[in-house]
Amino acid sequence: MAASRSKDEIGELSIAFNNMVSDIKKLSELTLAQEKEKQAMLASQNEDLEKQVEERTVELRQSLEELKTTQTQLIQSEKMASLGELTAGIAHEIQNPLNFVNNFSDLNAELLDELKQELEAGNKEEVFKILQDLKENEQKITHHGKRADAIVKGMLQHSRSGNGQKEPTDINALCDEYLRLAYHGLRAKDKSFNAKLDTHYDATMGKINAVPQDLGRVLLNLFTNAFYSVMQKRKQLGEGFESVVSVNTTRSADRVEIKVRDNGTGIPQKALDKIYQPFFTTKPTGEGTGLGLSMSYDIITKGHGGELKVETREGEFAAFTIILPI
Repeated sequence: MAASRSKDEIGELSIAFNNMVSDIKKLSELTLAQEKEKQAMLASQNEDLEKQVEERTVELRQSLEELKTTQTQLIQSEKMASLGELTAGIAHEIQNPLNFVNNFSDLNAELLDELKQELEAGNKEEVFKILQDLKENEQKITHHGKRADAIVKGMLQHSRSGNGQKEPTDINALCDEYLRLAYHGLRAKDKSFNAKLDTHYDATMGKINAVPQDLGRVLLNLFTNAFYSVMQKRKQLGEGFESVVSVNTTRSADRVEIKVRDNGTGIPQKALDKIYQPFFTTKPTGEGTGLGLSMSYDIITKGHGGELKVETREGEFAAFTIILPI
């Protein structure tokens, strides 16, 4: 009986073991199938993710290209805005000597009619007087014609495309030239605008190596901003306020400084950290691209290895200092 039970127990154990092995095998097969399904799912997800990454990369590249194109267009707009200011100033500068040329030409035309009459009347004394007047007027016409010619040549020199190469540059003359052009450019837009121009140029300045067309663009931007600031303050305070824009140049052993100061509205303290950022502007929409100071900063720091510093007190003044190493 005991032997029979042992055989029965062994048989049951064998069946149980076989069942267990079968269950383990089925479980293993199920696990393997699930793992394969999981791997297939992961592979599919990876493929989808790679496609999404590729598509997103293409989109980002397109966006980057569009941003670069937009930035190029905005920089060009800033340059064109500067060119507009420059053109208005040049037009005014040239108009003055041309007015003299036209006026003296008209006078000479009248004097020639008088000369004819005096010749017919035989008044030699009057004829000689008229001839002397004609000669003096002709000298004035020549003088103002040469002045207009010098203005055009000077601006062509400073405004040409250039190759960005440094050359000996008269800093004082460049400052004075662009100061007048910026002032008259604004006056061309608003005839009521006036400002006192306070200049102090270091007589020992001489010439330093710079890229004149680039440095001129910086000066034009600083002057235009200064005139805009004092104009806004005058609108606030009325006719009793005297607008003053000053320019000072100094030369030391190792550097040159150009300081542009105005007694306008100043710069808000919260904006000081952002003024050199591209597209940042405190001007109302449509009155500034926000690229002027950014471009100026790059020209001075990267193009000339210098510094562009600012001092300001909101409501009182703003002063920008260009520092150029010699």
